This record gives sequence, C-alpha cells and structure tokens, in this order.
Amino acid sequence: MGLIYFAVMMFGAFTVRLPAPGWTPDGYKTPIATSQNKMITAGQVSADEAIKTPQFWFLWAALLLNVTAGISVLEMASPMIQEVFPGVIKAGAAAGFVGLLSIFNMSGLFFWSSISDKIGRKATYALYFLLGGVLYAAVPGVGAAHHAILFVAVFCIIISMYGGGFAAAPAYLRDLFGTFQVGAIHGRLLTAWSAAGIAGPLLINSMRQLQLAHGVAPSQAYNQTMYVLAGLLALGFISNLLVRPVAKGHLQPALRTP
Repeated sequence: MGLIYFAVMMFGAFTVRLPAPGWTPDGYKTPIATSQNKMITAGQVSADEAIKTPQFWFLWAALLLNVTAGISVLEMASPMIQEVFPGVIKAGAAAGFVGLLSIFNMSGLFFWSSISDKIGRKATYALYFLLGGVLYAAVPGVGAAHHAILFVAVFCIIISMYGGGFAAAPAYLRDLFGTFQVGAIHGRLLTAWSAAGIAGPLLINSMRQLQLAHGVAPSQAYNQTMYVLAGLLALGFISNLLVRPVAKGHLQPALRTP
C-alpha cells in the first residue's frame, strides 16, 4: 500500500504544474457573490488569518460532526447489518454491504460536489445535515420492520453524503477565503477528520457495549446510537447555519479588491 501511494503521489508531483499566468479554461467566469451565493469572498485570506475567523471553526465543527457520524457507520457496517438481520444477512452479504457503501462513498464525491456547484456549499451542507439526520433517526424503525433492502438504501445515501462532505469542503473554503492559501487552509481543516476518526469509533463501540451490558438485544443495540448520531448532525446543521461571509478585516491588504 505504501509503495502504491508513493508511486501515485510521485507521478502527481512530477506531472502537475501551475498553468501559465492569466490562463483560464474556455468559458470560465470568475466566481462572484450573488443573491443565490453570498458566501463567495471578494478577496484573499491567508492560512494564518483564516484560523482566526469564526467561519473556519464553524466549518471545522460541521466537518467534524459529519465525519464522526459517517465514519461510525463505516466502522460498524458489517457487524451491524448481521446483528440487525440475524440469520438473514451473513458474513458474505455483510462484506458486500461494506463494498457497496464504499462505492456510494466514492460516488458521493462526484454527485454532491456537482450539486454544490448549483446550489452553493452552505446549502449543500445544510442538506447533508437535514437529510442525514432524518435518515439516521429512521434506521431503528427500518430495522425493526425487517426491511433489509430499505436499510441498505438508507445507509448508501448516508455514506454518499459522508463522501460529499469531503468533496465540497475545498470549494467551501475557496468561497470563504479565496485561493491565496486555500491548500494550507484545507490541511488545517482536515484536523477535524483526524479528530472524528478517533471520536466516531470510540462513540459507536462504547455505546454498543453499554447497550449490551444493560441486556439490550444485539439487533437493537444500535438504536440509541442512531439517535445520538442524528443529534450530532443537528448540531452540525446549526454550526453550518452560523457560517457567514468573512469580514473584510481578515483579507490580505495587498490582495483586496475594490
């Protein structure tokens, strides 16, 4: 795995180049703030200045909560579907379920980022949290009704938004902070993913063990967790809602536009 990553990364390092100064694709128009998308900044913000803004931390929290919920599902996907549908879904089918989630995770990168180009990043993130929260809250009922196909469909949609959150994040940052040091800002934002990678599995495993210790049947041990994850997405919705255009005082003086 390490050698494969090294080869791919070196290929990119030796082939990717900056375009000639002033070059743009045919038909390209510089993004500007409109009545539909007021989040696009008119200037540039440095990475050091970006982390001083409330916008960065609201988005950091939104990504943390979105990823915590999504990565929890990925971590427990195989045992969860086998325990919710005992005797119906066995190890082989559970492995197929995990593979299907991976496909929807990848597909969400393309689908939701394209949606965000149409409706804006903030609206797309709001959709992640609203739709995701409803779906998480619906999981216990779907499982209790023994609708395996619907159960799989719900999680496929959830995981597509998990992938979509990653895909739309760099564009969200570009809208808020410009292109000046957006790569460095994105690197700082991804600390939210690192934190979620620890918090998600700890949360889901500890809650499952707590439920089992209190005599809850394995098929119902994830119900409380689903409601907690829905609650996390509700907090993420509020955090995203609080994101506002960056104040002009944070813009780079030499890079401000009239």
